[in-house]
Amino acid sequence: MSNPDPFEIFIVCAPGLEPALLAEVVETGFEGAEAVPGGLTVMGYWPDVWRANLELRCAVRVLARVGSFMAFHLAQLDKRSRKFAWGDILKADVPVKVQVTCKASKIYHAKAASQRIEKALTESHGITLSDDAALVVKVRIHDNQVTISLDTTGEALHIRGHKEAVGKAPMRENMAAAFLRQCGYDGHEPVVDPMCGSGTFLIEAAEIALGLQAGRSRGFAFQDLASFDEDAFAQLRRDAPDQTPDVRFFGSDRDAGAVRNAGLNAQRAGVADWAQFSCHGAAEVRPPEGSTGLVIVNPPYGGRIGNKKLLYALYGTFGKTMLEHFKGWRVGLITSEPALAKATGLPWQPQGAPIAHGGMKVWLWQTPPLR
Repeated sequence: MSNPDPFEIFIVCAPGLEPALLAEVVETGFEGAEAVPGGLTVMGYWPDVWRANLELRCAVRVLARVGSFMAFHLAQLDKRSRKFAWGDILKADVPVKVQVTCKASKIYHAKAASQRIEKALTESHGITLSDDAALVVKVRIHDNQVTISLDTTGEALHIRGHKEAVGKAPMRENMAAAFLRQCGYDGHEPVVDPMCGSGTFLIEAAEIALGLQAGRSRGFAFQDLASFDEDAFAQLRRDAPDQTPDVRFFGSDRDAGAVRNAGLNAQRAGVADWAQFSCHGAAEVRPPEGSTGLVIVNPPYGGRIGNKKLLYALYGTFGKTMLEHFKGWRVGLITSEPALAKATGLPWQPQGAPIAHGGMKVWLWQTPPLR
């Protein structure tokens, strides 16, 4: 856009993970970020939007709030939508989809409001509309203020672009990154996952250790905006590792197919040289040689996978294995059932805030270094 003024950027995360996202945003060099329910806001420019999509691991998507105006009735919404500088942002030949929400406003009919904005886009600016468009114009009408945002991400950011094989009820990458951060992981210690599934925790941990950008393997919706500068974006993008870690990452699972898929996913992510996967149950896991680190696990909860009553033995066996063989290691465990976490017998720290995950609430349980 030609306007040199900064605009508000809303970075979305799973509810409950705002502190982890805020810590990452500050660490990544964004200034003035403020946490709000479901994410955080920061003032910035288009390169900041590009960088947020490319680098942030805990985020779900990035919205650019490109303008706002007051509207008290549909005719006023129509008139002011037609005057809005859509051409500075959108390309006529790139289809868009309009989504409108209304709250506490005299304009209360979202469908009617959407129709007015769509007519303004097509009739006054020649913008193409499509229900299947990857580029979404999000309009929020709240207290008679119309706020226009662009979803600059497209497919949600947990889709890194290099993980093809997934198992049942997989942990999303952005949540895995947030849980690793909450466990104090910073890329300088080994990580073990004894129920690794498709390898999400270990691949995220290895990418962090290597300094790889989260979105290096994928495209984004902002690349189809009029504001996009391909040369400037190319200077931000890095395909190669930023550093070479001296730690390794170890995953195991009793499902041979999951182990095979985890290895293939690690290869596609470019971290196979640092990640090792083996096929056996959680009771057989043993710490690798060298320094202690973090064990992190996302076992079945009994909600979508597994019979909850049968899981108590699994959790109990896992806890016994940790206490007997992983002295000095910290443990992080994600579950929707506090009773299952307590069945491990591990010395959990006080229960934290719930996190929304796949239509349920889960908790991250953490121990201090085991003694």
